[in-house]
Amino acid sequence: MRHALALLAPLLGLGLGLSLSQLAAGATDCKSLGPAEPLTFTPAARARWLAPRVRAPGLLDSLYGTVHRFLSVVQLNPFPSELVKALLSELASVKVNEVVRYEAGYVVCAVVAGLYLLLMPTAGLCFCWCRCRRRCGGRVKTEHKALAFECASLMVVLLLTTLLLLIGVVCALVTNQRTHEQMGPSVEAVPETLLSLRGLVSDVPQELQAVAQQFSLPQERVSEELDGVGVSIGSAVHTQLRSAVYPLLAAVGSLGQALQVSMHHLQALNATVVELQAGQQDLESALQQQRDRLLQLLQEAGCQGDCAGALSRARALELGADFSQVPSVDHVLHQLKGVPEANFSSMVQEENSTFNALPTVAAMQMSSVVQELKKAVAQQPEGLRTLAEGFPGSEAASRWAQALQEVEESSRPYLQEVQRYETYRWIVGCVLCSVVLLVALCNLLGLNLGIWGLSAREDPSQPEAKGEAGAHFLMAGVGLSFLFAAPLILLVFATFLVGGNVQTLVCQSWESGELFEFADTPGNLPPSMNLSHLLGLRKNISIHQAYRQCKEGAALWTVLQLNDSYDLEEHLDISQYTNKLWQELQSLKVDTQSLDLLSSAARRDLEALQSSGLQRVHYPDFLVQIQRPVVKTSTEQLAQELEGLAQAQGNSVLGQRLQEEAHGLRNLHQEKVVPQQSLVAKLNLSVRALESSAPNLQLETSDVLANVTYLKGELPAWATRILRNVSECFLAREMGYFSQYVAWVREEVTQRIATCQPLSGAVDNSRVILCDMVADPWNAFWFCLAWCTFFLIPSIIFAVKTSKYFRPIRKRLSSTSSEETQLFHIPRVTSLKL
Repeated sequence: MRHALALLAPLLGLGLGLSLSQLAAGATDCKSLGPAEPLTFTPAARARWLAPRVRAPGLLDSLYGTVHRFLSVVQLNPFPSELVKALLSELASVKVNEVVRYEAGYVVCAVVAGLYLLLMPTAGLCFCWCRCRRRCGGRVKTEHKALAFECASLMVVLLLTTLLLLIGVVCALVTNQRTHEQMGPSVEAVPETLLSLRGLVSDVPQELQAVAQQFSLPQERVSEELDGVGVSIGSAVHTQLRSAVYPLLAAVGSLGQALQVSMHHLQALNATVVELQAGQQDLESALQQQRDRLLQLLQEAGCQGDCAGALSRARALELGADFSQVPSVDHVLHQLKGVPEANFSSMVQEENSTFNALPTVAAMQMSSVVQELKKAVAQQPEGLRTLAEGFPGSEAASRWAQALQEVEESSRPYLQEVQRYETYRWIVGCVLCSVVLLVALCNLLGLNLGIWGLSAREDPSQPEAKGEAGAHFLMAGVGLSFLFAAPLILLVFATFLVGGNVQTLVCQSWESGELFEFADTPGNLPPSMNLSHLLGLRKNISIHQAYRQCKEGAALWTVLQLNDSYDLEEHLDISQYTNKLWQELQSLKVDTQSLDLLSSAARRDLEALQSSGLQRVHYPDFLVQIQRPVVKTSTEQLAQELEGLAQAQGNSVLGQRLQEEAHGLRNLHQEKVVPQQSLVAKLNLSVRALESSAPNLQLETSDVLANVTYLKGELPAWATRILRNVSECFLAREMGYFSQYVAWVREEVTQRIATCQPLSGAVDNSRVILCDMVADPWNAFWFCLAWCTFFLIPSIIFAVKTSKYFRPIRKRLSSTSSEETQLFHIPRVTSLKL
């Protein structure tokens, strides 16, 4: 309560001052009525928005990046503008040497692939002839010191080569499957995109007519709110005024409560002081008698123990606080006699009820105005009835929709062929990847069996079945490598030539914007591909700029500059409603004479409090005595000390008397000291409450009386100004429904019915489908398959060399090395060359 009183007066003055200054200045605050509720219009435009296609990040992204870097090294030439221009204009004018010059990197790769295609089968035939003639070294002929090292090195290198083959073939299988999975949805997205674009440019007049018909929605909503306009405006007036009235009434109620609390503490303070003054007289005489007896006992010669200390504390048995010294508050009580006379709580409740009846008073004055307002709202603007007439581009839209339909129908057979050939490519890729996988498995089986055979063979010259099997598996892998090298390199080069050119010629230039620059350069595209001509526009537009504007959310209305030939705002003019509604709303009145704010009895109470002098009472004099102890020494501690001295006395009579005095002190403490201490605590509570609240209470009383007087005199004029402002707010609210309709029509016509974002979405989706979902896994497939293809060469070499060590060693008739210098000293039988 103390803090509330300290803050209430300045906050009330500040809040009421701000509220009244705003009302006096005629400020229009429309928050009380609230904004117009949002209307739900039925979309007239069909949903043609294309969902953006994005490739989800995955583990293959690093592989795609590697392929892009490789292709950027293969194709170092910039975008061939002249070559593409000649290709689009006249195919016969394209020069072969220019094509070869641009495709120089691919030509180099074609030469490498041709050499591979020529040399691998030739090497395979030579190897078969040598094996048939036993001239290719099918086994190791002599045993020497470095035999084990050579064998281990070859096996390690072959194992690493095989692991690289496995990594490559796994990546090839994954990318082959990824390409096959994404080809189907990508192909199916083409007709979907064309269908969306065809719907973009058709049925515009019908959609505009549907837009105009929905003007009935704001008309119906305004008519519904006009039925309750009296209550609405009256409530708004009440809401505007309550920022000034409610805080003042709350301050009056709080002040009345604070007055009652202060009167309670003042009366309690006066009664407590009287009780303390009467109690301290009895206590003083009892302390005097007790002190005299103790001084006599403790000064006897036979007293043993710390009698001197007890004697000094016994001399302090006297009053500590003297409440006859505190100031009197009788004059304040005399001034406040009969206060509070008024029931502040009931008075504030009654004034609140009177103030809350303002909406009903205002509503009674609106019945004659509502009918005129409804007549004005029932009219429909002429411009909306002609909204669909004269809309530009209807002929071009029909032609463009027909062209898109033809493209969609003609593209379906080609798309089916693309899917069919993709199935063939996927099957061939799976077969060839399986062959490479089989080669890797042969190498792994051959190594395992060969190592097992070497570890189990006791004599290197004796045949061992597991080692021979390992050598056969390795040679089987070699045979498969030679046999399928040609199909592998052919598939790699065919997919590389297609996918690489798509990436370097289309995707890179598409992403960098070179394709748009090429299309925007005059003369590059033939007249039959001119976009402005196809759309039937008078002005040429930049494809790149149009794409960028559509990407940023611009409307086709803006991109094609349709506002030059169609004045949309003229059809959306609703100013005819505003003047009529404002004229009718000027006749409203409201009466506030019945609002008193403060009764006469409550005013007398506050004026008595203001002149009572409650704040001039010197409360620190009370606190000086309150802070002093009732008795200067502690009676309980002295009684306890006397009990200890009584036990220490050799004279039983003296000990008995000391024990009696201790018992008397305890009774004195309980009967007289403790009640005085309780009264002191009660007095402390009242004094501190009055000391903290009295100055603020006087200030609050002055402010409340001044604010009530001021507000009572100015309230009628302020209510009239608020009514005028609220009427403007009501008009703005009702116009808000029509503004919603106008904004919706403007957005529907310029951003949905004629939006171009599906165009940029179709372009972006096409790039994502072609480059991210098809070209990237396609190129990653041939890259991984080429990896495997070229790693078949070291696989063949090391498999042939390693297989010799898995067969028995052929020894010469005489050895140049002694048995002591051989790696393993095992007696062997010399055998002739087989």
